[in-house]
Amino acid sequence: MRNATKFTVAALAAGALTLGLTACGSSDSDSASDTSGPLVVGASTVPHAEILNHIKENLAQKAGLDLEVKEFSDYATLNPATEDGSVDANYFQNQPYLDEFNEKNGTDIVPVVTVHLEPLGLYSKKLKSADELKSGATIAVPNDTVNEARALKLLDANGIITLKDGVGNDATPKDIAENPKNIEFKELEAAQTPRSLDDVDAAVINGNYALEADLSPAKDALVSESPKDNPYGNFLAVKKSNEDDPRVAKLAKLLTSADVKKFIEDKYEGSVIASF
Repeated sequence: MRNATKFTVAALAAGALTLGLTACGSSDSDSASDTSGPLVVGASTVPHAEILNHIKENLAQKAGLDLEVKEFSDYATLNPATEDGSVDANYFQNQPYLDEFNEKNGTDIVPVVTVHLEPLGLYSKKLKSADELKSGATIAVPNDTVNEARALKLLDANGIITLKDGVGNDATPKDIAENPKNIEFKELEAAQTPRSLDDVDAAVINGNYALEADLSPAKDALVSESPKDNPYGNFLAVKKSNEDDPRVAKLAKLLTSADVKKFIEDKYEGSVIASF
């Protein structure tokens, strides 16, 4: 049984609404953490909370770390919860996603240590290979800026579409230069993409949501991201000034330990890849 507390979007609404105020009005004293209590870390359910709970149950006590894991069903609420102090740290995101969040919200959340990569993959219940995509096929993609661009780059890398030169981490279907199969794109919240597989020809699904839907990025994806030089590694993150919290340092060390690397390799069998 997971030792975690699930937070829903509704439960975090108040925290999300106060984000603008906290981002603009927090003082140095407000941003300093009380390091005497447990370190409260918010995380996506799979694989982030699973990795943290492995640490909580097997490594934290010996390391002198009091760790509390809070499970979030919607990753879009994790940075607001970190900014307003509902959690001390979070573990769910990559650098392009964090950069966009900080720029849009005037916040200063910073990465501490990169832990793993969840390869983005193209999945289908109707096709056995990407070559079987027919003219006019529909592909579901995540609708948040970073993951939509990431999905389109995956399709570009595998010859399904061609993006315009110089397209960055904000690419949309409007940035497609060549679409030889006239693929139509259905833009959905990332968490909804696995559920769309009955209604579309294929869907680009984040690794964590694929795992939650009992899909194996290593075995079931028609095409998937290469881990080589991949900028989308997931990391532990905190509000700036909290990165020197000794509890955060302890967790960072445990997250990049040989024990955690073995846990990731054994449990996820290539569907999640350690980045250290």
